[in-house]
Amino acid sequence: MTGVERIELWIGALLTLMVYSFLYRDNPFYKFAEHFFVGITAAYAMVLAFWNTLMPNCFGQIAPSLVGHVLPTAAENPANPVRWIPLLFGLLLLARLVAPLAYLSRWAMALVIGYAAGANFTRYLQSDFMGQVRSSMVPLLVRDAGGIAYGSSLSNLVLVAGLISALAYFFFSKEHTGMFGRASRFGIWTLMVAFGAAFGYTVMARVSLLIGRFQHLGRWLGDIF
Repeated sequence: MTGVERIELWIGALLTLMVYSFLYRDNPFYKFAEHFFVGITAAYAMVLAFWNTLMPNCFGQIAPSLVGHVLPTAAENPANPVRWIPLLFGLLLLARLVAPLAYLSRWAMALVIGYAAGANFTRYLQSDFMGQVRSSMVPLLVRDAGGIAYGSSLSNLVLVAGLISALAYFFFSKEHTGMFGRASRFGIWTLMVAFGAAFGYTVMARVSLLIGRFQHLGRWLGDIF
């Protein structure tokens, strides 16, 4: 193990212990690790946004010759004066830091929110809404070369029944009694299973992170002893 690798190992192990020290109680070591992690993450995201988004899409379009020494590919592009508009609105966002000019940031914020809402509406409508509807339209009786595929048919039947019963639970224009009430109660069980599966998946993901930290601490202890 090289010296740099050993330093990285020790830093990672010490920060891990600082974070897990919160299991005992809130303490200065945990606060240091928390602030350190948030600061590093914010700085890393800012640097990525500057070099991967702002430089090629804004400055590289407005003045290609000025950024050609750091972005050689941008120097070949012609100047695009239209990019001054988003740059102006981006600067207006910073007007919020100046109290007399803070109202100007509302124009830029309104543009950002309006554009994001309009652009994401069609995307989510196609991917989430229409995609879910299309995936729910399955045949209840699936046939294969040997006849009826009972496993696939049962899976599709459970999917359709669970979907209809879950929608029935959220239908409040009719009293949940009789057959409709039994369907809505089955919808509750369907939702509980779905939420449980999602929660279980989240727990498994967190457990995998915990295992990774324990493995890191194991290598650290091996380096000590």
